[in-house]
Amino acid sequence: MIALDWGQTRLTPDLALAPSGAVAREDGLRTAILLSLFLDARAGAEDPLPDPLNRDRRGWVGDALAPAAGDRIGSRLWLLAREKQNEATRLRAEIYAREALAWLVEEGLARAVSVSAAWASRGQLALRVQVAELSYDETFGVLI
Repeated sequence: MIALDWGQTRLTPDLALAPSGAVAREDGLRTAILLSLFLDARAGAEDPLPDPLNRDRRGWVGDALAPAAGDRIGSRLWLLAREKQNEATRLRAEIYAREALAWLVEEGLARAVSVSAAWASRGQLALRVQVAELSYDETFGVLI
């Protein structure tokens, strides 16, 4: 699989490069975790949208072709874009991240997934994602 890496300066995922300058590859879960967290899942009918003038509930068009009904890719973290920096928003971020990563356990790729969120600075929420893989434990931290 082509590897993605987390850009700490831009706070976005980007293609990872190998030392040779070629696009890096990986066999682990890091890229799958990044895609699960930072692709936009479709908002539910009850979800408040960040921009009340824009009724776009986003989502990935490929979800319509999912082999199992109801399967979707991505997270609802995008819904937090204009939220206040408070405890309720922090808790929603944890819920949305856990929801987006639940498939790792359901598909048998990990024993457990834990998520914690904390305010890193004004307007910046840090997510700590810990994935207990079947063969070893890995900790993955990102800023959103």
